Amino acid sequence: MTNFFYVLDEAARVLFVDDDPILREFAQVNLSSPKATVDVASNGVEALERLALCDYDVMLVDLEMPVMDGFDTLTAVRADPRTRNLAVIVQTGREDVEAIDRAFRLGATSFVAKPLNWRLLTYQIRYVLRASRAEISLRSATPALEAAT
Repeated sequence: MTNFFYVLDEAARVLFVDDDPILREFAQVNLSSPKATVDVASNGVEALERLALCDYDVMLVDLEMPVMDGFDTLTAVRADPRTRNLAVIVQTGREDVEAIDRAFRLGATSFVAKPLNWRLLTYQIRYVLRASRAEISLRSATPALEAAT
């Protein structure tokens, strides 16, 4: 028998965007940890409102939603200088080449197909967070390195 442990063991703010209320509730239960908090939104408009109020480390967004879909949400996130570098994981029932290519072309960091395996998704979020934080660290060190040379 293995002991349970939290995969998200570093401080993180997660925004989970999906029009399915059951998935939003599952996300809060399965992705939260003592160090990671999960906020939810039911569409892209709500997600952008939350992003304007709070800094998130990663956003998970569904593609097929009413009001504002995931493609438009991703476009808006990448157009805003404040959220341009936010790690974004697309989580969707769509697995077609067009959806995958379009999501990455618009700036998705990663792509996950539904149904979601919550434990595996948590590991993917941890990986994306670590890669994103390493990139931010490198980006912030670049001016000092350029000045030193």
